[in-house]
This record gives sequence, C-alpha cells and structure tokens, in this order.
Amino acid sequence: MPWKPQRPAWRTQAEHACLAQKRVQASAYVALANEVDGPGICGLTKPFKVTALQGGAVAFNATATLDCPMVAELDQWLVDVVQPSAQARFGQNIVQINSMGSYACRGMNNQSGAQLSEHSFGNALDIGGFVLADGRQITLVQDWWRGDDQTRAFLMDIHRGSCEHFSTVLSPGSNVFHYNHIHVDLALHGRLGRRICKPEPQETPPPEASPLLAQQAPPPRPDDETDNDTTGKPPLAAFDAGSSEDILGPIATPIAPLPPRRNEQIDLSEVTSTIHKKR
Repeated sequence: MPWKPQRPAWRTQAEHACLAQKRVQASAYVALANEVDGPGICGLTKPFKVTALQGGAVAFNATATLDCPMVAELDQWLVDVVQPSAQARFGQNIVQINSMGSYACRGMNNQSGAQLSEHSFGNALDIGGFVLADGRQITLVQDWWRGDDQTRAFLMDIHRGSCEHFSTVLSPGSNVFHYNHIHVDLALHGRLGRRICKPEPQETPPPEASPLLAQQAPPPRPDDETDNDTTGKPPLAAFDAGSSEDILGPIATPIAPLPPRRNEQIDLSEVTSTIHKKR
C-alpha cells in the first residue's frame, strides 16, 4: 500500500476534543458531514456544513465547511464581540456574515508548493462583511477606511475582539492581500501558541485613507497567511502583533491622515493670541 502523508495529530485531537465537550450541537443550520480526506493531508475528520450560527439567528451568505473548534469559536465570538458591538453602535443585531471562503485545499496565495493554508483544514474563515437587522450592508472593502464613524468603530471592535478569540487575525492594513476581508483562524503558531493580530488593534478608527490602497490592491485571491507549526497542542496565548516577517508578501504602506481641506477656516483669534504670547 503506498505511503500517505498524515495530517498533524493535533488537528484531529482538537476536533475530537471539541466534539467530546459538545461545544457544537448539530442542528438544521449546523450539520455534521462526511469526512473530507485529501488530497494529501488536506481535510477534516468531522466537518460541519454551516448555514447559520446562533440557532439560525445569524446566517451565512454561503454554506461554510468548518471544523468543530472554528464553529464553536465563531459562535462564542458572536456572543462576546459582534452582537454587543452591533447593539452599542447601531442599536440592532447582525443577522448575516458574508463569508469569502472557508474550507479549500490550497497553498497560501494559491501557489504550487506553498505551505498549506489553514483553509485546507476547515480551520479558517474569511469575512467580507456583515448585514444588520435593518438590511444595511457593512463591507470591509468600503467601510474599513471610508465608512462613517460608527461603522468604522464597529469594525475596529470586531478586529480587536477577534484577536482575543482566534490565533490569527489579518484585517485590512495587515498587507495588500487582506484589503477586502478579515481572515480568522485557529492555527498553531510556534510551540507556545502565540497569537498573530494585524494590524495592531486600536481603540479608535484609523485615519481616513486615500483611495491609493484600493487602487493598488490585487483582485480577490487566497490569503497570505503566516508560518504555522504542525506539531504539539494548539494552546492560545496572549496575542502578539509580531513583526513584518510573520506575514509573507508585501506589507501595505501606512497611510497618513489626510491634510486639512483648503476651505477650512482658521480661528484667527487663536493665531493672534499665540503670536502675542511669543512676544
């Protein structure tokens, strides 16, 4: 019988532990599916087909194939992060997550010979946006930089809170490959299981960006992720913003705040007061 590469043991162990602890309950929205085995080490032992979370209250725009730990963590993330922020910022709940990708057997950046993406194990989700109860659409590609104050603050809440729930979080500003979505996964980073969270979380929205970033961004493509260890138990430690070497590929250049508009008025009384003080 020909030799077949084996999936890292910790992945199957994490799936089995999640199921044993009953962190995910099968329902009309979260259905246990047949094992996905290959090609190669790609796949999941106990995959779930997910059309909605929170008992159907938060739908996916497309069915997501995810492992048990990701389903459980996404459910808790909605409770701890997403809905509290939506209520605080908009006075209503999120009713849909717009996914841009879950399980897919591929290398990072879809390059032949590249390290496998966490998507190859159903251990990652790409989030392109959200839908509020009143039907309003929130998209990463538009609202991260150009949304109104409340929308941008909401997305900052989501990014910051995601870094407390997932081991990898890559949002717009982390590099050019994530200009239109947030990538979250439960990868194992090093034997100590550090977290990678980029860009570094902020309490307030980043300065409004010029259209330059969107103009330079490539068309949607698979994630540019980080090097992940494939042995040991995947503990979750405090997140670490890391260094630029953590991310493969080009890093987006930080964009400075926009200069004042020409038609903005200057308070001459303040200028005069300053001149007199200097005298």
